[in-house]
Order: sequence, then structure tokens, then C-alpha cells
Amino acid sequence: MTLDQIAVGQEVKIVKVGGEGELRCRLLDMGLIPKTVVKVQKAAPMGDPIEIHLRGYELTIRKEDAGKIEVVF
Repeated sequence: MTLDQIAVGQEVKIVKVGGEGELRCRLLDMGLIPKTVVKVQKAAPMGDPIEIHLRGYELTIRKEDAGKIEVVF
């Protein structure tokens, strides 16, 4: 399951961060690393972007990028 498939209000743990090159490095730099617990806070009216809460702060990412992050409940 990937982060873009998680409903608002649910909490999950990151298993793997995909993507390539600069995008993957940027996601990791923002704190999206394996074993991190994240909670989906909000989604824009059309579903993109989504806001997640992790490590004490809110982060807004595109749904396309969230689809590269594998998670488990």
C-alpha cells in the first residue's frame, strides 16, 4: 500500500521510500524515512496535494510523490 491510498485521519508507518535521484533524496531529507509514523491530516478538494503530520510538523506533498512511499498500518 502507498501513502496516496491512505484516508484522512489514518496513521501509518513508512516501510520504503521509492523514486529516483533528486526526488528520493528530497523525500528522505524532509523526514520521510522508513519506520517513521505519519498521519494523513488533510486532502485538497480534488485530492491533490495531501497534508501529512510527521515528526512534530505538517508537510504537504503531491499525490504523485506520495505514491512512491510504501506504508503499512
